[in-house]
Amino acid sequence: MYISSGELAKRFKVSVRTIRYYDQIGLVRPSKLSEGGKRFYSAEDCLILEKVILLKSLALPLDEIKRVIKDQSTETILLAHKSYMEEQLFNMQTSIAHTTSLLHILKLEGMIQWEDLITLIAPPVENRSWESFFSIEEQERLRGSLPKLEKDNVSTKKWINLVRRIELCIQENTSPGSEQAKLIIEDMENLSEETFQGDQNLMTKFWEVRRSQDFSNELNLYPIKQEILDFIEEAYAIIQGQ
Repeated sequence: MYISSGELAKRFKVSVRTIRYYDQIGLVRPSKLSEGGKRFYSAEDCLILEKVILLKSLALPLDEIKRVIKDQSTETILLAHKSYMEEQLFNMQTSIAHTTSLLHILKLEGMIQWEDLITLIAPPVENRSWESFFSIEEQERLRGSLPKLEKDNVSTKKWINLVRRIELCIQENTSPGSEQAKLIIEDMENLSEETFQGDQNLMTKFWEVRRSQDFSNELNLYPIKQEILDFIEEAYAIIQGQ
């Protein structure tokens, strides 16, 4: 049973012009021509067109599609499709991570700056490597334990809430020596213990980096406001002096 080019185009939701073009370049040729030159396609021709449409959805160029179709390898088609799906999955996961980062920034800042959006599209070049501050072993431990804005896990949420509590203290002019500040510092110490797994040396080294806006920027760490850092420092000093 044969169908016309018009019926073929309708069945696969492509234009008749596309069908004709595929014929011209030898990609999908009709099995039968009428005396008037009208094209008719067989079931096998339809299958070839289905393959072309699938491969085209993978963003393969037509000359590459022609090679794959000629090869008649189902494995080749499946591998190409798998590669495409993996790329799409990576892009989707990256988009989700960027969106999660923006949601966390929105919670911390109350607004999104254009600089934040631009950074997500084109991350800044690191001026200084982590090797300048931490050993390879320390980097591995930090990579697995530090809160990340692109992650929507419990640890990240705890740190964000802690920063927000400090911001509220600053907004309400709550003293770093208050009981509320003392509770915040206790929670921070408990969370630090959990994050750094009791490694006081690594905790101190990381805090030294975090205290510096320049170092934090160079390592592409989320910039903590100086007033928050000052509040933490003063609260710690008051507790240690008691």
